[in-house]
Amino acid sequence: MKTDQEKNNPVVLSRRSFVQSTAATVAGLVLGFHLPANPMRRSEAFAAEAEGKVSSEAKEAKLNTWLRIAPDGVITIYVARSEMGQGVFTSMSMIIAEELEADWSKIRVEPAPSGPEFNYTGQPFEITGGSMSIRTTWDILQRIGAIARHMLVAAAAQKWGVTPESCHAEQGFVVHKASGRKAGFGELTAAAAALPVDTIPKEPKLKTRAEYKLIGKPMKRLDTPAKVSGKPLFGIDVVVPDMVYAAVRHSPVFGGECSNFAELAKAMPAGTTLVKTTGAIIAVADSWWTAKTVIGGLEPKWTKGATTGQSSETIEKKLRTAASGKKNPVATKKGEPDKALATAKTKLEAEYSTPFLAHTPMEPLNCTAHVKPDGIEIWVGTQSHTLTKLLVSNATKVPQDKIVVHTTYLGGGFGRRAGSDEVMQAIVASKAVGKPVKLIWSREEDVQHDFYRPATLVKMKAGLGEDGLPVAITASIAGPSIMKRWTVFGGVGKDGIDMTTIEGLADLKYECPNQHIQAAIVDTGVPVGFWRSVGSSHNAFYVESFMDELAHAAKQDPYKFRRALLEKSHPRFVKVLDTVARMSKWETPPAEGRFRGIAIAESFGSIVGEVAEISVTADGRLTVHKVWVAVDCGRYVNPDTIVAQMEGGVVYGLSAALRGQITLRNGRVEQSNFHDASMLAPYEMPEVAVEIVDSGEAPGGVGEPGVPPIAPAVTNAIFAATGKRLRTLPISNHKLTGGKPT
Repeated sequence: MKTDQEKNNPVVLSRRSFVQSTAATVAGLVLGFHLPANPMRRSEAFAAEAEGKVSSEAKEAKLNTWLRIAPDGVITIYVARSEMGQGVFTSMSMIIAEELEADWSKIRVEPAPSGPEFNYTGQPFEITGGSMSIRTTWDILQRIGAIARHMLVAAAAQKWGVTPESCHAEQGFVVHKASGRKAGFGELTAAAAALPVDTIPKEPKLKTRAEYKLIGKPMKRLDTPAKVSGKPLFGIDVVVPDMVYAAVRHSPVFGGECSNFAELAKAMPAGTTLVKTTGAIIAVADSWWTAKTVIGGLEPKWTKGATTGQSSETIEKKLRTAASGKKNPVATKKGEPDKALATAKTKLEAEYSTPFLAHTPMEPLNCTAHVKPDGIEIWVGTQSHTLTKLLVSNATKVPQDKIVVHTTYLGGGFGRRAGSDEVMQAIVASKAVGKPVKLIWSREEDVQHDFYRPATLVKMKAGLGEDGLPVAITASIAGPSIMKRWTVFGGVGKDGIDMTTIEGLADLKYECPNQHIQAAIVDTGVPVGFWRSVGSSHNAFYVESFMDELAHAAKQDPYKFRRALLEKSHPRFVKVLDTVARMSKWETPPAEGRFRGIAIAESFGSIVGEVAEISVTADGRLTVHKVWVAVDCGRYVNPDTIVAQMEGGVVYGLSAALRGQITLRNGRVEQSNFHDASMLAPYEMPEVAVEIVDSGEAPGGVGEPGVPPIAPAVTNAIFAATGKRLRTLPISNHKLTGGKPT
């Protein structure tokens, strides 16, 4: 029988699903935790084990381990999320250490192995994306720490012949206050691991928020010392015995194939090999520079592809035609918008669009792979080691238990490292030469062969009533589908709508009685994927720009206009909006020549409001001087991480807003490197002030929500400064002179 808690919690740590490992190691002893991938099936398997009916599956799962406590008290925590600069190795360890009552100075962290036993959520694979790491693991991590604490306390109590209730854990020790005795975790681990399963608490007591000593406090990151000393291993640092190197060259037109491969392969210099793969050719040599030089000197012939003859202009026409369709799939329908629009006092229409965007992580894509007779070994900075195993297994027909993935640190991800194209290429190359191969993409290949943020176009309409507030809002958006290729995430909905296209648009929080939102999928031939904050990144620009237009048409202050539309049903939004207005002194005029814009957006469980203060010179040069950020991310772990992620979101989103774009000419991407796909330089970076709005609600994400509001905050400020309403990005495509300040 399952308890009510087990029925209601998809992944619950109970006595049956908690398994101890009593095997001694040179490092000490391991406390093991079973987090069932299929809760019903797995917990029943453990019940069978307790009755002596042990299945092979249960035997394998019994090896699951999440913490290692050494005799000297050093605690190693295994984290099954990828560390790509967002701080999860620290924040997730903080949650365990908090409940464990560990000495933070003795906490160490390592990436969890890629076995299915290291699974928090019960889903087929773990992935670091969607700002989900803390949101989906907080409760599980608490229980891991709490159960370990209860066991250590029980072991000490047994040793001293006292009741567990008379003992408590504190800073890496168990203390018996009455007698003054205490014992370190390291010396108690063996006894704790030997406790009978029945003594493990069914419902471990968790700390209250008032008892927290680590959570909610600014903590230095665990990975910083190693990074500043150059110790951590990124994918590009990997070296294994007998390794050779590979460089890749893709078809310049998406979907093209090399038609003269045999001829090119015969002409390869001694000591090099040419390998063919889908849409590309790969040169393998004894150094990467040799491989890159050789492949760069080839003259491959490419077949036509999906984008042959396409340009950014033809794609924009396709999007506009699709957005104009009258029978597109409907995402939101409320009231009678057509009738309300017809009788509205004031009517507004606007068309907005955003371009394709590349990810451009600082570390180029790379992967080291070794195809062996008995399996495949992979070293890669991936946002999902378990998804990588699944995709590799599906492609190669090698069973997942014969595939080993070593997850390294990621030099930036932003959604790009959720795919596996570089992994597949490294595997193909290794199989061809019979050696481990380290494949590295050049920056040009990275920029020109990404899975880009989709280019989208939206047509919006609204009607205002006598009071200046909206009586109807409609929107029709068109763009390529991200989810079409991601069937493992559910693919496109049965209603024909890609949920990533409409997030932040179909669920408007602004009060309006009549709404109609529809969406059309347009196949452009350009590969698309998850980009930091996904659909919210463009939809916040559309919604918050349009709300600014409505406020101007209603002759109302943009902040107060938004507030009036939120105060009835969304108090958290109002608090964030009020906070960022207070921070920026919104109602006090800025210095002469300075102008402000405001925007607010919810994404990934968090609400972020931003105000940008800018100036525009007489010749049209834009400077973003300061950005104020207010964020409500619910319950949070490390405020330092939140501030860093909000600042990083401003950098990333502002870089894209100012000059980010991927354009096509004759089917090919025109940009190629940082000279025409650049990030903000240090001297261009505005001052960023961040304030956390403490709501105590369920935890939200912080890695992505700082991105969506920055573009509309800046373009709304540009309107205030110049009278020019920018409805397309990037800003660099526009002349900012000739308008009238509002």
